[in-house]
Amino acid sequence: MMKSLKLSLLLVAMVWMAPKMDAQTFACVNSAAILAEMPEVEQMQANLQAFQGQLQKMGQQMVTEYQAKETSAIQKEERGELSPAEKQRILTELQNKQSEILAFEQEMQQKMAEKEQELLDPILDRVNKAINAVANENGYSYIFDLSSGAILYVDEGMDVSAKVKAKL
Repeated sequence: MMKSLKLSLLLVAMVWMAPKMDAQTFACVNSAAILAEMPEVEQMQANLQAFQGQLQKMGQQMVTEYQAKETSAIQKEERGELSPAEKQRILTELQNKQSEILAFEQEMQQKMAEKEQELLDPILDRVNKAINAVANENGYSYIFDLSSGAILYVDEGMDVSAKVKAKL
């Protein structure tokens, strides 16, 4: 009697849970592959390279100015034209210039990261909207990103990358 009651409860639970298990559908997408094929990403990379070129040009000008001052100071010292006070003043100027160059290099890296984020955010928003639209249209409960490496096995029939690309 107890055994049949447990069996009945188990059957009822399985019948009750079956619709809920069917309601959750899973799919996967490879956002890295989608981004790699988007012309906006190519344009973003070209813009970043141009921006980096501008920053590098400014940095190179600073280095050229430093080298010119250093060369001039070395020549004056070799000719004996520098007093100890002038030598110290020039040395301080050169050290300050080196510090400026190092600070600029750090600032350049920060500006590059900010510019990349500024250019990438609208692209990522567009991809996320397309993923959400595909999920809503197809009734997916979950869409996993294959590019993150969080999935160990995926039925390739669940990949909706082509549908997301079509939305873009």
